[in-house]
Amino acid sequence: MQAKLADLAKICGARLEGDADCEISAVNTLSKAKHGEISFLSNRHYAHQLNNTNASAVILAEEDLKNSPTNALVTATPYLAYAKIANHLYPRVKYSGNIDGNVIKGADCKIDETSFISANVVIGNNVSVGSGTYIGPACVIGDDVEIGENSTLHANVILQQDVVIGNNVTLHPGVVIGADGFGMAQENEQWVNIPQIGSVRVGNNVDVGANSTIDRGAIEDTVIADGVKIDNQVQIGHNVIIGEHTAIAGCTGIAGSTVIGKRCMIAGAVAISGHIQIVDDVIITGMSGVANSIKSPGIYSSGLPVTENKIWRRNIIRFKKLDEILKKLTT
Repeated sequence: MQAKLADLAKICGARLEGDADCEISAVNTLSKAKHGEISFLSNRHYAHQLNNTNASAVILAEEDLKNSPTNALVTATPYLAYAKIANHLYPRVKYSGNIDGNVIKGADCKIDETSFISANVVIGNNVSVGSGTYIGPACVIGDDVEIGENSTLHANVILQQDVVIGNNVTLHPGVVIGADGFGMAQENEQWVNIPQIGSVRVGNNVDVGANSTIDRGAIEDTVIADGVKIDNQVQIGHNVIIGEHTAIAGCTGIAGSTVIGKRCMIAGAVAISGHIQIVDDVIITGMSGVANSIKSPGIYSSGLPVTENKIWRRNIIRFKKLDEILKKLTT
């Protein structure tokens, strides 16, 4: 799609400096952009690339305008402006209604005529699919599943029985929602599986990244609220509740029955224990281990940054002796 710079300024709420009629057809990085493309500067690490960019326009903050060699959209939030412009220039593909001849469909299904069902999809009984929804190749939809309007299920998504998916949801390839939670009781040193009779409810405007998994509840449902964004390879255990507009980066694992508040940001490879609560507006930095509830908003971290192995070994030895040292100091 092509748009004039003046129109893009209105879309993102930025102030235009330069040629309002400049035509933009694509986005690109500062170093790779060429005529007809727009770029952005939001990370100071790339500030040195601004002077030499060949972009036809750049999205930037007021403080960087003096260094811009080209047209500019000036805003206090360049990255957000870039996101809005990128969404306008690269709109979501819309599919016309179609059910492929290789689809296997159960009884009593309600599939809107404007939805698109790709080849080799298997749909169980009593499934409903809303208008404008796309289901990619080889997806498997269990019995009694509900999928809302304008949602996208990319290839090989699996929704187990009774799962509910809201409107404008995107599930990337390999997502599994509604598999059994990890529930077992021990008897004579052996494990007895506990039936997981709850389900999963996913709200509106949720994104789930490739190969992420969300387990069904043991009794009550696992709940993913509106606006939640989940990266690739994230594991969410049974009966977890995640509040509105929380974002979770890749390879994070959340154990069962944990409640996470609204607008939280959880970085990559975070491990969160079960049966704890995290309040609204919490940020947890990468590779942290969360073993206890977090009761106040703020930024939380744990773990040691990478160091030379010899130094790390010495530090660990000293860390193990902290209790002994403290006792000596206090007696």
